[in-house]
Order: sequence, then structure tokens, then C-alpha cells
Amino acid sequence: MAAVLESLAVPRSSAVSVPTLAPVAISSVSTFSGPRKSVKFPEFKGLKIKSSGSIRICKLSSSSGSVRRAGRVVCESPEAAVELPSVSEGTWQSLVLDADTAVLVEFWAPWCGPCRMIHPVIDELAKQYAGKLKCFKVNTDESPSIATRYGIRSIPTVMIFKKGEKKDAIIGAVPKSTLTTSIEKFL
Repeated sequence: MAAVLESLAVPRSSAVSVPTLAPVAISSVSTFSGPRKSVKFPEFKGLKIKSSGSIRICKLSSSSGSVRRAGRVVCESPEAAVELPSVSEGTWQSLVLDADTAVLVEFWAPWCGPCRMIHPVIDELAKQYAGKLKCFKVNTDESPSIATRYGIRSIPTVMIFKKGEKKDAIIGAVPKSTLTTSIEKFL
């Protein structure tokens, strides 16, 4: 038999010191006598560490004691999305215009909420069309000349290029099905 706490009143701390605090009040307690269910979580594979352009995976083990880290640490599950490579003014020609396959480019900015909503969709598409379609992203704050060249006035904007030519543009955070329909026309 286990007790389940339904509500709990906790006094707030304040800048002014209060000589006595009110006791914590429990409004009601009920019992739960059902069977316990076991939950299995996915296996932990390690931490992804990003530092100065390189990515390392740190495995945690009980014998190591501690893990040294430098840079940003990101916890990543095995099903985690891949991070799209960024394109800049210097790499635009070789990665996008000279590509031998169709290329999807997401124009975005870090401050853009709808851009963050569409990132996972683009990541899924990159996995789904691996080998048939190359996917990249352009930060419009860091590469404004590329955005200006292609008339980007609203972000997120997703463009599809084939043989160096802009074939299609999708503006806004759209559903995956909309992007898939557009991609399929050019594969």
C-alpha cells in the first residue's frame, strides 16, 4: 500500500525575514493499492560534447570516476536527429550550387521561434532522404548576402536546388507532408 500526496502547500520565501513559518499543510492523502508497473528507459549511450568544431562522445562508466568536459555538453538519445551542416558564403558554391544531387536549404535565425519548430522536421527529412537529397542550413544573421541574393524576406524559408538552380521555395513552418510533396517533385 502506498500513499499518494494530492496537494501540498509550501510557504514562499521572501526578501523580508519572517520570524515563524506556517507549517506545511497536506490537504488530503489517499492510498493506492494497484499493481506497480515497471518502466524501461532507453539505454544511455553517452554525452555528445561540442568544442571548437569537433564532436566527441564521452562514455560514462563506474570505474572512470569523473568525466572531463570542455565545450557544450548535449545529451543525445540514439534516435536523436542529426545536426544539419551550416553553409556560409565561402561554402555556398561548392556545397549547394555544384552539388550532384538535389539540395534542400533551410534559411533560419537563432531568435526565430518558427525556425526552431521546423528544425526537427528538416532533420527527419535529412534522415529519410539520405543519399538522394543533401540538406543544409543558412543562418541569415551570419550570411545575409546569401539571403539577400535569393530574396529571403521571411524565415524560416526552405529552398530546393537542383543543378545549381533554385527550383522551389516554401515559406513558414509548414507540415512535413508539404515539404515531402515539394521534395518528391525534384528527386
